Amino acid sequence: MPADPAASSTKQRTPTVIRLLVLATFTVILNETIMINAIPRLMTDLHVTERSAQWVSTAFMLTMAAVIPVTGWFLQRVTTRRAYAIAMGVFLVGTALAAVAPSFAVLLIGRVIQAGGTAVMMPLLMTTLMTVVPEQDRGRVMGNVTLAISVAPAMGPVISGLVLQVGSWRWLFALVLPIAGAVTAFGLRKLENVGEPQTGSIDWFSVAFAGFGFGGLVYGLSKFGSGSAATPALYVAGGLILVGVFVFRQISLQRTGTPLLDLRILLSATYSKALVLMAVAFLAMMGSMILLPLYLQNLRGLSPLQTGLLVMPGGLAMGLLGPTVGKIFDRFGGRVLVIPGSIGITAALVGFTQLSLTIPYAVLVALHILLMVSLAAAFTPVFTLGLGALPMHLYSHGSSMLGTLQQVAAAFGTALVVTVMTSRATHLVDAGENPLNAHLDGMRLAFLVSAALAVIVIVMAVLLPNRSDAPAHGASVPDTLDELDAPELVKD
Repeated sequence: MPADPAASSTKQRTPTVIRLLVLATFTVILNETIMINAIPRLMTDLHVTERSAQWVSTAFMLTMAAVIPVTGWFLQRVTTRRAYAIAMGVFLVGTALAAVAPSFAVLLIGRVIQAGGTAVMMPLLMTTLMTVVPEQDRGRVMGNVTLAISVAPAMGPVISGLVLQVGSWRWLFALVLPIAGAVTAFGLRKLENVGEPQTGSIDWFSVAFAGFGFGGLVYGLSKFGSGSAATPALYVAGGLILVGVFVFRQISLQRTGTPLLDLRILLSATYSKALVLMAVAFLAMMGSMILLPLYLQNLRGLSPLQTGLLVMPGGLAMGLLGPTVGKIFDRFGGRVLVIPGSIGITAALVGFTQLSLTIPYAVLVALHILLMVSLAAAFTPVFTLGLGALPMHLYSHGSSMLGTLQQVAAAFGTALVVTVMTSRATHLVDAGENPLNAHLDGMRLAFLVSAALAVIVIVMAVLLPNRSDAPAHGASVPDTLDELDAPELVKD
């Protein structure tokens, strides 16, 4: 779905196409986290172990990691309406299948199909936004997008906790199905195409290398901390090898054919810095999202619903601040937001290193709000600066790369904090420490490691420009590092 320069002349401050895509994206992302509290119910109803039940989340994440790299190519080959119809249609089929699943295997298939549709929606939204919204309004509109994509995952556990209080886990899908159906029908009536699709063949070897490479990498990372590290390390090594083959193949196809994921986006200095910042910040965020519920439920004895309610203010604050952050970015640029935001992320993670068994819940809520607000201050400008530094015809590839790296960062963040926490706790227990105190000390160390990594976010924030000099539509991109004099990519 390539850019149409005429589309950016729209007189609407927030085009209808963006409103519709935000609504659909909110629906599918809400579903991504809605199963978090359902693991115990699945174990009882479908007679599976806890490790097996965790696959409802793991399979979703693996599918996202495998499919997102393909979306850059896909979105350039179909119209906006067709991409929307396929994504939401696939999501609806997966949701319906999961709702009536007679066995755990069928439920897993339903989740995989759901993830296939979800994987298309975020790149579709970002690519369309960067195409139809004028540069001077992008911060504000991106802020509204942030509201949707941050409130949805925050509301997922809370909604699932409420539903599971009164009904079966099947209701988690049965309630989403009519909402997603209505959103799909409304969108297909109102949605207009943006740009014209291009022709081009797909390289199936690249699809295979991307799927198995990124999928294997995410799977291996997700298995660290659940036993021996040898097997996960093998999956990670295999995934990295296949990702390396994928990269070399894309470099070759950039000269001789159509790459599945155009890696010349990485030759933009601003985009590359934004990519690193987003990956590390997302890693830190996912680490905290894993550790805080573990602390509240395992060490403080809160129920899943109580835990969801306690962390909900942070998610809501992040979302509600999004439009304000966008307006500030449009007026003053990115540095006034990204630098304080990166410092706030680090400060919040440092604060979590002081966890104890008696720390007031109000302090925890305040630290979590600080973390989420700081992430909001960083994410909206970084998304806009990074994608805005690319030529229009590379927006789909840029958003696909961001989405792929987010999935890898989420898996790496989870693996890192769980491995650090369990290793430290095991060491202390073996030394004769009380298991409760050992577990708490392991969590503190995991937060400390996350805080140390967050320093990279500060460094990248300082290096980012205040605004991107957007390249002209149709601007060429260099084929090699020797051609970095091309002004449209390095004018950062």
